[in-house]
Amino acid sequence: MFAKRINKGNSGYFFIAPFFIIFLLFGLYPILYSFYLSLTNWDGLNDPEFIGLANYARAVIDPLFLQSLFNTFFIWTVSVIPQLTISLILAVILTNKFLKGKDFFRAVYFFPNIVTAASLGLLVSLMFDWQTGSVNQLLMAIGIFDSPYDWNNNALFMQMLVSAILFFQYFGYSMLIYIAGLQGISPEYAEAARVDGASKVQIFFKITVPLLKPIILFQIITSLIGGVQIFDQPYMLTAGSGSPDHATLTSVMYLYRTAFEQGRFGYGATIAFCLFLVIVTLSIVSYVVTRNRSKIS
Repeated sequence: MFAKRINKGNSGYFFIAPFFIIFLLFGLYPILYSFYLSLTNWDGLNDPEFIGLANYARAVIDPLFLQSLFNTFFIWTVSVIPQLTISLILAVILTNKFLKGKDFFRAVYFFPNIVTAASLGLLVSLMFDWQTGSVNQLLMAIGIFDSPYDWNNNALFMQMLVSAILFFQYFGYSMLIYIAGLQGISPEYAEAARVDGASKVQIFFKITVPLLKPIILFQIITSLIGGVQIFDQPYMLTAGSGSPDHATLTSVMYLYRTAFEQGRFGYGATIAFCLFLVIVTLSIVSYVVTRNRSKIS
């Protein structure tokens, strides 16, 4: 009887074993091997040459890598602030029980998230093409421009354009996350505040926002992780060139260019692990800052 119980208890390991085997083969092993490659000089053909931390020392002073980091966080910041703000406002509006057709608007706002990032980047690049783009054609038709304007030569505009694409694609997703959080808040809090004479604005800032802090933290961290990995939109928008003065060259674009275009796989693996360290550090900072503010409030 005791032996049967032991066998039944051990049988659960057979059900979870496939996940761990797949994770070890296709998850953990590639990560560890990539870390080894980051300590080598490897062109993908010959045997890796172990060089220690030389790649990491080079990355710290690599001006192009540092610029790609700045570009990435600038684009992410310009995108995420309106994204999280407007999506929260829309979520509050679309959770109003008296609003008609709110399911339709939820679906419409979420629709851009279904479209692939590469498709959006290609579509916008065609719209802003300086020769045949619809934007130039429209501006010339109404008399604002006399001749086509080359948008790709405006570094700041291209950065803002990438941010706009990111905002357009992900604000609907953020809105749904906020809606789920708002639906988890008991209406009794707002009713009690309303009885005490609180206005809708006071209820929003004093009750709704504090109760949404875990959701806001989740949004910040996940958007940060995704923001550091920006690749498809700027790559398709500029055909991989990074626009003038590398203004839209993101960190993952630089990684791709280093490893797969230039064949420096060792240094490419180093860039990947540097990005991993940046993501972990900023995620911890975001968590600590948000938790401390919630304790103070």
